[in-house]
Amino acid sequence: MTNSAVEMNAKDAGALIGETLAEAKTPCVTSSFQAEDVVLVHLLVSARPDIPVLFLDTFHHFAQTLAYRDEMAARWKLNLVNLRAPEPSVGLWQKSTDDCCARHKVGPLFGALEAYDTWFTGLRREQSPSRANLQYVEPFNLKSGKVLRKVSPLAMWTTKDVWQYAKAYDIPLLPLYELGYSSIGCEPCTSLPLDPSDPRSGRWAGQKLECGIHIQPTKA
Repeated sequence: MTNSAVEMNAKDAGALIGETLAEAKTPCVTSSFQAEDVVLVHLLVSARPDIPVLFLDTFHHFAQTLAYRDEMAARWKLNLVNLRAPEPSVGLWQKSTDDCCARHKVGPLFGALEAYDTWFTGLRREQSPSRANLQYVEPFNLKSGKVLRKVSPLAMWTTKDVWQYAKAYDIPLLPLYELGYSSIGCEPCTSLPLDPSDPRSGRWAGQKLECGIHIQPTKA
């Protein structure tokens, strides 16, 4: 991939970001501080330095993830918003990963998103079959009935695109990648990839594809 290709990707993503921010009243971006999320945050803060960066503190993260989050937040002076479950249950994953994700991820995020009208994500089509039909801009309905614009500027980017951008802009990445991890979530439910051709195969021991935050909630 050439520098011109990096610049083209950045230009296209930047154009979408600029157009969206011009229309948004209350935008935010979620970040797990994985590579694509950090690249997206880099693009966003170039246009809106004070955009809220929502991070789900699940009480189960790798120590390296938390240290890297703090390093990048300080380096880029991010408007970091740490979201936590009001009633955490450390170790709940041992009984049910679905219940653990619902309590520590889905609930806190969907509650926080009520305050925003535009939600930027680092999702990419290449990541998973469950994301294969991802669009750049999609409506997202919260359980309350509120509808957000969910925007994924890197939807068509490959893993190589992400890493080349990070290299071109001298962005350090989460050190766990150097240990062989290819998709990084909570420590108890993240392993090295079980299938080298599937970067997310090390999540939840391959038992599910999504934690629930990118699935439309069902109204009560």
